Amino acid sequence: MVFATKSIVALGFIATLLQNAVAQNGAYAQCGGIGFTGTSNDCVSGYYCNVQNDYYWQCVTGTATARAAVASRVKTSTTLTKSVKTRSSPSTTIKKSATSLSIISSSSAASAPSGNACTGTFTPISASAFVAALNPGWNLGNTLDATQTEGDWSNPPVVAATFDDVKAAGFKSVRLPVTWAYHFHGSSPDWTIDPVWLQRVSDVIDMVTSRGFYTIVNAHHDSWIWADVSASGANYTMIEEKFYRLWYQVGTKLACKSSLVAFEPINEPPGTTAAHAAELNKLNNLFLKAINDAGGFNSQRVVTLVGLGEDGVKTSKWFTPPNPTFTNPWAIQYHYYSPDRFIFGRGNTIWGSDADKASLEADIAAVRGNFTNVPLLIGEWSASPVVTERAARWKYFDYFLQMARKYNTVPMLWDNGADYLDRAAHTWRDQVAINILMNATASVANSLPDCTENGMATSQWTSAYIFHRVGTAVTDQTLPFLLNGNTLKSISSPSKTLTAKTDYIVSGRNITFKASLLSAFVSSTTTPGSIANLTLTFSAGAHLLVNIVQWDVPVLGSTTSAAVSGSDLSIPITWKGIGKPAAVRALKSDGTYLEDAWTVYLEPLQRGRTSYGRQWKWDSSHVIITSAAIGDVISSGKTTTFMIEAYPRVPGNNVNYTLTV
Repeated sequence: MVFATKSIVALGFIATLLQNAVAQNGAYAQCGGIGFTGTSNDCVSGYYCNVQNDYYWQCVTGTATARAAVASRVKTSTTLTKSVKTRSSPSTTIKKSATSLSIISSSSAASAPSGNACTGTFTPISASAFVAALNPGWNLGNTLDATQTEGDWSNPPVVAATFDDVKAAGFKSVRLPVTWAYHFHGSSPDWTIDPVWLQRVSDVIDMVTSRGFYTIVNAHHDSWIWADVSASGANYTMIEEKFYRLWYQVGTKLACKSSLVAFEPINEPPGTTAAHAAELNKLNNLFLKAINDAGGFNSQRVVTLVGLGEDGVKTSKWFTPPNPTFTNPWAIQYHYYSPDRFIFGRGNTIWGSDADKASLEADIAAVRGNFTNVPLLIGEWSASPVVTERAARWKYFDYFLQMARKYNTVPMLWDNGADYLDRAAHTWRDQVAINILMNATASVANSLPDCTENGMATSQWTSAYIFHRVGTAVTDQTLPFLLNGNTLKSISSPSKTLTAKTDYIVSGRNITFKASLLSAFVSSTTTPGSIANLTLTFSAGAHLLVNIVQWDVPVLGSTTSAAVSGSDLSIPITWKGIGKPAAVRALKSDGTYLEDAWTVYLEPLQRGRTSYGRQWKWDSSHVIITSAAIGDVISSGKTTTFMIEAYPRVPGNNVNYTLTV
C-alpha cells in the first residue's frame, strides 16, 4: 500500500541524515544524487539503490526488481518536489475586505500539484505575509490537545460558536494545539492515526477557516509523551520514524486545505543541549519531508519551525534553517512566559518597573536580532487573570504588545478555557485586557491604572480597585493613572454618568473619588465582596474598570490537619473581598521555605511563595493544597504553615493553615 511505501521513504531519509557515503554504500546509506561523491548505485549485498529524488538516493533492503512498484510510487512525490522547486515565489499583498483579510497573489493562484488529488486552487502566500495576517492571534488551549482526548481537561468539545466569539472580539487567527498520541495506534512500521480523530481535527479546521481565520495546526503534548529527544535512553530511531508517519498522515488528511492553514511540527520540544537541538533540527526536516511526500498543496504551505522548548534563547542558540530542497515558506515560532514568578503566580504580583520593561524588551529584541530576516511569531503568551493582579496584568499586556509590534513579532494569546473566553457564556472574563490587546495591536495608546512597582515594598496598592475595609469610615480615595497622552472623557457607574468636581476630581494623572460618591456603594457595615465597577472612558484606547471592593480578612473552615499523602486537600474558605488568593507562602517549622529556599534573597512579597498549580490552587469557596505540596511536607519531615494572602495585599490580610507531620 502507498502508506507502507512512505515509511520506506522515511527510513531512507532518516538514514541519509545520519550517514555519509562510503566506497560500497551500506544499509540506508546515500548511493547517488546531487552532492554525492561516492560510487553511484553501489550498495552492499541485500540492498539496492532506491531513487527518491535528485537529492536523496538510498540503499534499501531488497532488489530493484522486487521494489519496482515501490520506486514508481516514490517517483510521484519526486515529481511533486521538482514541480514545486521550480515554481517561483510570487510576491503578495494583504488586502482588507469587509469580512476578512484576503491574500491577493501577484500571479494566478496555483492549481493543485500532482500527488494527493485536490480540487480547486491554492493561493500561495509568503511566510511574512502569513505571519502578518495572524495578528492578533488566539489559542484554543486545553481542548484538542487535552490528554487523553477532547473534553478531558474541563473544556467541552469544540463548537463553531466559539470561533464566532473569537472573531467578534477582533482576533484574526487561531492556533489549534492537537495531541495525537492517544489517537495514534499500532507499532513500527505501522503507526496509524485513528481516522475518526483525523476527521474531527479536519472538521474543526473547517470551522476556523470558514470564518476567515488563519490557523496553525501542530503536534502538541506528543512532545513529552513519546517524542522527547532529551529523555534518558530516548530511542531516536523510533521517534524519527513515528514522527514521519504522524506528519505524513496528518499531511495527507489536510493536504487540500487552503493557504489559510499552516503547520507547526511540535510544541515546546524538551531539551537543554546542542545534541538535543541537533536532533530537533533533524525532526524539523523530517516533518517537512513528510508533508511534502503527502502531496496536495503541502509543498507550498507555510510552516512555523521551532527550537528547543520553543524558547527564544535556545532557539537563537541552536536553531538551523531547514534543508533548502524543501520549498515551503517558513517562519520561526517561539513562546514567551516571562518573568515566570509573575506569570505563573509564584508570589510576584507586581510588574511594570523600568527594569521589568527593559528585561521584556531585551528578550524580544534578542530573538529578532538573531533572526533579522525571518518572520517571527510568539505562538503562546499570557498573563492569566487567574493568578495575576489586575493593574499589573493590564500594564504587562500593553507593554508586551508594544514590544512585539516594535520588533515585528506576532503574538498569539494562550487561552486554556479558564483564563479569558468563557466558552459556555460567550463572554470574556477580562474584557479590558482584550480591549487593551486590540488597541495596542492597532498602535493605539492605552491609558492604564498604576500600581506598585517597587519590589522592596511590604504592601501593594493598585489603581484598578477602590478598597474599603469593613468597620471603617468612607473617605475620599485618590488613584493615579498612566494617561499615555490621553485625556479622561467620562466616568460612569452602573446607573449613571458621574459628575466631574462633584463625584470625582481630576488633577494631572490623579483621580480623586469623593466620599459622597463612594458612600452610595459602601459603608462600614456593607457585606464584603465586589460591589460595583466604575467605567473610565478616555480620548483613545481601552476603557478601564475600577472595581469598588468591600473587604475584610478571609475566614478558613479549619486551620490545621495532619499531612496525608495521596490527594489534594481542599480547605473551605470564606472570601471577604476579591475571591481569590494573592499568593501562598509555605514556611517550615525550622524557619526555612518549603519550596525554593533561594527565594530568601528575593523581595519581601516574594519570599517563600509557592507555585500556583504545583503547590496550591483555588476555587470560589476553597483553597487547595495540592498532593505535591503535601508530599513535599511529608518528605521534609517538618510541620509546615501555609500563609494564604488575600487582596488587598497589606499586612494582616491573610490566614494560616498548618500541616503537621
